[in-house]
Amino acid sequence: MNTEEVEKRISQAIELMDMLLQDMGVPRNIKRAVEDGKRRLQEKGDPVVRAGSAVYCLTEVSEDINMPPHGRTLLWNVLTILESLREK
Repeated sequence: MNTEEVEKRISQAIELMDMLLQDMGVPRNIKRAVEDGKRRLQEKGDPVVRAGSAVYCLTEVSEDINMPPHGRTLLWNVLTILESLREK
């Protein structure tokens, strides 16, 4: 996977994260974790390291019982994209 493809996937993940951040049904603690993960993705540096750092932020809140089902699905989609980057 070349750099352009990696950055495209990161952009997709950020778009999904933005959807979560705009959703009024998502609790604030989860939005904070999503904002932190998004910030880590937008930093400079190795994309694999950035993706791993974001996954670390998001994994814990992905199982939060207060997460609405549609939000959990979005978050799992983000994690799937980021995990695929870590494995390349």
